[in-house]
Amino acid sequence: MLKEVSEFLKKHLSQFPAEDQLLFNNKVIEIRKDNFTAIFKSLPPASIAFIDGGQAEIISAGNFCLSFIRTGALAYTNNQKSTDYKHEFYLLTIARHENNKIVYQSSIFPSLGEKLIDEQDLVISIDVSLTRQNIQKGLEPASITQVANAARRFAELALAAKIAASADIIVLDGTLDCSYPNEEKYLAKLPAQACALAKSSSLFTVSGNSPVVLLNKLNPFGRWSYPIEGNNYFVKLHEKAKHVFRFTGNKDALPALVENSNDALFLGYPYGLIAVDKFARVSNEEKKALRMKVLLQAENKEIAEYLFATNAHDILDNLN
Repeated sequence: MLKEVSEFLKKHLSQFPAEDQLLFNNKVIEIRKDNFTAIFKSLPPASIAFIDGGQAEIISAGNFCLSFIRTGALAYTNNQKSTDYKHEFYLLTIARHENNKIVYQSSIFPSLGEKLIDEQDLVISIDVSLTRQNIQKGLEPASITQVANAARRFAELALAAKIAASADIIVLDGTLDCSYPNEEKYLAKLPAQACALAKSSSLFTVSGNSPVVLLNKLNPFGRWSYPIEGNNYFVKLHEKAKHVFRFTGNKDALPALVENSNDALFLGYPYGLIAVDKFARVSNEEKKALRMKVLLQAENKEIAEYLFATNAHDILDNLN
């Protein structure tokens, strides 16, 4: 059976045309070989700060969720780490019923220092999707835990604005697309030198092909950028890399990223983004320790009673 599936897929992929058009932002964009631009190395190397975030759901029930969110930045000069920044906070989201709607309302508790984001920007009604669609799932509203995704994203953007003076280039993981309500407020505060690099892309061509695969076949250079629209590009940052990424921002930053993309661990991907992902990540061990700490400090059984309403999956996972 798997052989039949493999043969069917192989046949399907071999039928894509050599010339195609990209679908982007409800537009059809012609893919042309003469639109490629070679990327040359930068002299002198620029200082770069890389930003990413991590999060963990500490305790959660259907009507509340406590999450731990960490955002971090690593700054490099001449490809050597020069400094780092870290911001951590707890996010407590509670469900309320107001004006015949369920509203998710959040409170922020920083581990140290100021709040980077405004709690009012995280007030979400269930008829206002976090992805600009209906967030209701079946007969129940979408999980309250989704609010933490928006909070983490806002915190990453806010951190980029805060450290603007510390680097010539600021690189965020992902894109600069607006995906959440109120996100435009934080995107508007980004410094001019901010850009973003996405590890994956869901874009496709008119024929249904992957533009990444097609561009890799057409490219005339080892390292290159290909314009999509506005400040959006596809880029290949190392001549021997197999991966092509989506880049958003000023393409003048690309030569500096080339200088940071020579690590064999992930050839063609900036090492700074690999390092800051590890720097900001909340491990499973850390998550368990934070949960135990919160439960011990609560010193009552009421929270545990609510956890039993939603932890059936955890019980099954522990049986495996």
